[in-house]
Amino acid sequence: MKSPFNRYLYAGFFLLGVYQAIFQSDYLQAAASLGIGLAFDPFDTEQTWKDRPSWQKAVLIVHLALTAAMLGFGIGLQDR
Repeated sequence: MKSPFNRYLYAGFFLLGVYQAIFQSDYLQAAASLGIGLAFDPFDTEQTWKDRPSWQKAVLIVHLALTAAMLGFGIGLQDR
């Protein structure tokens, strides 16, 4: 990675999503922010998925699972 710009965007959207989920209880908006954050890969973008360390894969997979959980939670709460 040439610049830390992606890391700042990733962290910003992640923190925004956490803020929206915890303090505003807006789970659909939190899922959107977390999903946008995934677009900004904070790790070396020139490294293929197979060559990445396991901890980097785990971070991205947990982030994706959290995004899916927020989406499911937001849709489920709208069902009431």
